[in-house]
Amino acid sequence: MNKKIIVTGSLAFDLIMDFPGKFLEHIDTSKLHILNVSFLVESLKKERGGNSANMAYTLSLLSVGTTILSSAGNDFEPYDKFLKENGIDSSEIKIIPEDSTATAVIMTDQSDNQISAFYPGAMRQNINLSLKNLKNKADFAVLTPDLPEAMVKFASECRELQIPYLFDPGMQLPALTNEQLKTGIEGAEILIGNDYEMGVIKKRLFLTELDLLSKVKILITTLGDRGSIVQTRTQEFTIVAVKTQNVPDPTGAGDAYRSGFLAGYLRDFDLKTCGQMGSVASCFAIEKYGTTNHKFSISEFKKRYSDNFGEEINGEI
Repeated sequence: MNKKIIVTGSLAFDLIMDFPGKFLEHIDTSKLHILNVSFLVESLKKERGGNSANMAYTLSLLSVGTTILSSAGNDFEPYDKFLKENGIDSSEIKIIPEDSTATAVIMTDQSDNQISAFYPGAMRQNINLSLKNLKNKADFAVLTPDLPEAMVKFASECRELQIPYLFDPGMQLPALTNEQLKTGIEGAEILIGNDYEMGVIKKRLFLTELDLLSKVKILITTLGDRGSIVQTRTQEFTIVAVKTQNVPDPTGAGDAYRSGFLAGYLRDFDLKTCGQMGSVASCFAIEKYGTTNHKFSISEFKKRYSDNFGEEINGEI
């Protein structure tokens, strides 16, 4: 594949903790206005993360070369080495010597509910980055959660430079104003989010599903272990979730799904195949702790696909 793919968004270290109980059992919902809780966790791991790198990593496993456009701090060297070893172009990552790389703190309970906090660190400089300064123009852009101002800037630049893009507001949805959200969505080729996020988008912008489909070419709603729905103005595909062998950590499943989908989409595969590739990629991710610790060969990926969907991938990877 000769297309140049640029992925923008967070580049971070993840501190992942497992809580052996259920958050709901320790929260008094009648006193949420004075919430003060503490959870004793049974494990803590520091992992490589950030939406942009998570996606670039799985795309690289599927033979899609990517360039990351983001900022990192003075602690980034070992992460940078990992990216390069996996064929990911890090030349557009700006190092901020006076700050640390962004850090996410993620706590997951037995029901796979998560409580997270995010320190942006060097990522605060992403607003100073530009798609216009890339050494080579991108053929497709993936706009993952980032500073709201950076997300809007990149979306506007994509339209100006005529670069098709996927818009993924994700965890930044609460931080994006309605106008910023509109700017990101209008002109996007693909809009993706989970069912909760899609509900928030529709409610905040007073839009129906049909309204969203009039603004974007493809609308993808992920449903966790219930799969996903891929829609266009004229088509709708319900994609089932792939059976997993174990689920030690669901973190990163969404990024892997997006990568699997795009690995097919950028090769002009039909949308059903793309969605099913997303489902397969996500299952590999959740079977390993962390977001960039999974590995698979193309032949292993194809076998998992055929075992679950009873058909071969409709196209060459």
